[in-house]
Amino acid sequence: MTDQSSILLQVNSGDEITQRLDIWLSQQMLDLSRSQIQKLISQGNVKVNDDICTSKKATVQQGDKIIVTIPPPIPLAIKANDIPLDILYEDDALLIINKPAGLVVHPAPGHSEGTLVNALLAHCDSLAGIGGVQRPGIVHRLDKDTTGAIMVAKTDRAYQHLQGQLQAKTARREYLGVVYGSPKTDSGKIDLPIGRHRVDRKKMAVTPVERGGKVAVTHWEIKERLGNFSMMLFRLETGRTHQIRVHSAKIGYPIVGDIIYGKGRSVGVNLNGQALHAWRLELEHPVSGELVEAIAPLPEDFLTLVEVLRRRSG
Repeated sequence: MTDQSSILLQVNSGDEITQRLDIWLSQQMLDLSRSQIQKLISQGNVKVNDDICTSKKATVQQGDKIIVTIPPPIPLAIKANDIPLDILYEDDALLIINKPAGLVVHPAPGHSEGTLVNALLAHCDSLAGIGGVQRPGIVHRLDKDTTGAIMVAKTDRAYQHLQGQLQAKTARREYLGVVYGSPKTDSGKIDLPIGRHRVDRKKMAVTPVERGGKVAVTHWEIKERLGNFSMMLFRLETGRTHQIRVHSAKIGYPIVGDIIYGKGRSVGVNLNGQALHAWRLELEHPVSGELVEAIAPLPEDFLTLVEVLRRRSG
């Protein structure tokens, strides 16, 4: 844990006067999001002319001296595990991992160790968490038995930026999956809300919005027809839990190997999970603004499945 630090700022003549404190600070401290600055203010970590100010709406005036104290992040009560990571991209702000099947992303009851978060705590020297709890910035999740590219923010600013891209639908997430069946058309769009299953609370299901479902949109296209199976490209417009698995099953083409939403019948290939792989991530770098593209190689069992189905289909 590092000691707390203080930053001295002064409102200059060129600054806009009578501006809100939180807005002015967010323009000066680009490494922090506005919500984080508001939290620092409410916790009494900001002084204006030597007096503690806890109102985010307080106005700053020309000549004001402002001291912001950054408390040290509270360490996670989670152990670091030295787990090898397949790194697709890494710099000071961003990390993209090729996640294997069987690796849980977050610690949960029954999975307090051996998760991606445990591995990240061992791998990363600095983690997102200024003014709050120290944590690896998991921007989005992958199911335990879904493989492929997952992005992690190393700083709070990167986390906020990447989350904003997902919300604005500017980050592109593409998956490859093998499904039972062969759709009549070559592409389509699934626009069906998803919520918790009414009976089995561990499952998700297509659920009307008025019953708690959230908007969920998946675009798909056929990449290869394999007899009674198909390899499909899925592009997420939203990111609901189990979205692709629920949507593909709902339209009659469940993911091969999906024991929860699929047909559960063997295809003669030993799969480590469902045949669903987060194949490609495309995003704007949270610092440089440059385009970042990460492609996760397909796992061996996925490649074996496709090859076996090709031979069977002639």
